[in-house]
Amino acid sequence: MVESDDTESMAEGASPARKPKAGERRRARIFAMQGLYQRHFSKSPIADIEAEFMVDNDMGNVDTAYFRDLLRGVHREQADLDRTIEPFLDRPLGEVDAVELAIVRLGAYELKHRIDVPYKVVINEGIEMAKRFGGTEGHKFVNSVLDKLSRRLRLAETRHW
Repeated sequence: MVESDDTESMAEGASPARKPKAGERRRARIFAMQGLYQRHFSKSPIADIEAEFMVDNDMGNVDTAYFRDLLRGVHREQADLDRTIEPFLDRPLGEVDAVELAIVRLGAYELKHRIDVPYKVVINEGIEMAKRFGGTEGHKFVNSVLDKLSRRLRLAETRHW
């Protein structure tokens, strides 16, 4: 299990002089997943969800640039991410639990666009979110999908695994 994500944030607004702490990235992922989950049901504009999270939560220990990148990026590329994910699902996309779907989309986005984050970190963070927020066996589903997806999107990185 990978414990830290000590890679430098290159997201919009990130300071190149300071590396975000693992916990700041973890909280950014959790808030992004929760925002995506909220969007799934509310259909509110993503900018409204982002603003709500920024106002309603203590963002002092959150990599907010990473949060914004994940939330906006997954929303913007949702259809493409879904096409990328679908071959690795064991059920139709519409039958995937909303929490697990948000986690898998988030992981797919990170695997595809955030090569500064090691694939093992992406998978581990997805598993941990699924254990915390998903169904009883949700972490197994998330692990399976992200593991298979990492071999497709990060072939050079996973080759030695």
